[in-house]
Amino acid sequence: MRDPVRLPKAHLHVHLESTIRPGTLREICAGAGVEVPDRPVGGGAFAGFRAFADHNALVRACLRRPEDFTRIAREFCADEAANGTAYAEVTFTAASHGERLGQPEMPLEAVLRGLAEGGEAYGVRCRVILDHSRRRSVERARRTLDLAVRYRDHGVVAMGMAGEETYPLAPFAGVLREAAEAGVHLVHHAGEAAGAASVREAVGLGRAERLGHGIRVLDDPDLVAEVRERGIALEVCPSSNVALGFAPSLPEHPLPRLRAAGLAVTLNTDVPDVAGTTLAREYARVRAAFGWDDADLAELARASVAASFAPDDLKADLLRRVDTWLAAPDPDAEAAGSGAPR
Repeated sequence: MRDPVRLPKAHLHVHLESTIRPGTLREICAGAGVEVPDRPVGGGAFAGFRAFADHNALVRACLRRPEDFTRIAREFCADEAANGTAYAEVTFTAASHGERLGQPEMPLEAVLRGLAEGGEAYGVRCRVILDHSRRRSVERARRTLDLAVRYRDHGVVAMGMAGEETYPLAPFAGVLREAAEAGVHLVHHAGEAAGAASVREAVGLGRAERLGHGIRVLDDPDLVAEVRERGIALEVCPSSNVALGFAPSLPEHPLPRLRAAGLAVTLNTDVPDVAGTTLAREYARVRAAFGWDDADLAELARASVAASFAPDDLKADLLRRVDTWLAAPDPDAEAAGSGAPR
């Protein structure tokens, strides 16, 4: 089996605040004079989505200085490069941080600076998706759109609605229409905690070009056909779904059924601190859980590249590199043929 670390990958669904290294979080909290939030790893620790969201709020509250945001972004690049990620679209709640700190632009500018530094140092290209909680105000959503438009030429590639999916998108219809008219890509969380209706709302009123999670699309066969025909990719995060209670176990995750339905499926981590995973580990986990071969992993990697908002020349280069990875000799087969120990 080929090494999934060496497989060139695009990472499309990962929240920056959930990638902070434990040691970094301890140092940042010490500098701010606040207690380090409990950081459960590996799943099963939260009594529902609200408890998870409250934990995330405690982590975000530790980030206060420009150097905090720059550091976590730069370290994100280092960690992604170590996992073989060649391109990432990392989600960041910029308007919320800016409002909390009374500095609307500072958190985003500091993150973009860290991504630029990290990208140069580690050879991974990163862009930002700005998210906005459905539970928060339309006014803050409009500030998120304003940031997306103003910093589009500096690394912001999209915006989207996140948070508890039972809250409707209807109040944000005007902001989302303005975003689409301004050429801002739209990517919404849907079909994870809520059912197929949330997916239908996201691809209809929400104008979603990709779906964050989207696994509950399988609840509605007609919707599956629509999403497939429109080529709307799913950002699937199996370990996260298990850790947060949206799938009973990895072997029982609907990922194989999503692929069998002909949907464009990408593999991601979402909240790696909670799920206890990395992108390379996620590829290895699904290979083991579903008995997939390297061709299956390459297909997932190709889908992630194709669904990304990367420039066409970068996409073409990454797709060639995926093909090169798959065409390389299988080390296990070579070992078996030579009689060498495996």
